[in-house]
Amino acid sequence: MKIKTYIALLRGINVSGHKLIKMSDLKILFENCGFNYVTTYIQSGNLVFSSAVTKKKEIKSIIEKAIQSTFSFDVSTLILEPQELVVIKNNNVFLNKYPLALKSVYFTFFDEKPNQELVHELNQLHQETEFFSIAENVIHCYYPNGYGNSKWNNVFFEKKLKVNCTTRNYNTVNKLIEVANKKNTNYTNFMI
Repeated sequence: MKIKTYIALLRGINVSGHKLIKMSDLKILFENCGFNYVTTYIQSGNLVFSSAVTKKKEIKSIIEKAIQSTFSFDVSTLILEPQELVVIKNNNVFLNKYPLALKSVYFTFFDEKPNQELVHELNQLHQETEFFSIAENVIHCYYPNGYGNSKWNNVFFEKKLKVNCTTRNYNTVNKLIEVANKKNTNYTNFMI
């Protein structure tokens, strides 16, 4: 049985006092689901873990059902393999364009591929100071005035694309890759 390392991004927990889950409780929940070597990162629902279950949809379902059963609310969960996150990070067009402004670089992840007509409509929007670039499963974002000041936030993208999204900043994405590298030596060749 092959054990693989995964990264879970939970949408909307511990934000503005809603859907509160202690990270220690979330770690126990993951362990009770049969996942191993569970590590949490900051309070916004980022976990790195190992699993013998190899289908991401099945892992997602296990986690979402366990959260619903334990905490009595729904939480959309995105499951990524470490190498997927590395590719997403490295393909962010704003990293090269604004290398000294990493605090302004964000990633908005989709839980499913959005309708291409909606993507086309969204691509028609422009602002002078904020930028985004839509890839297959993520929106690469640049917010020079801060994410909290932007109208192009997670909720905006969800409404426009009609898919669940969750957003992380550059530092969080980089740290999750680093944690995953420590968990599994198979990923030590990934560029951080």
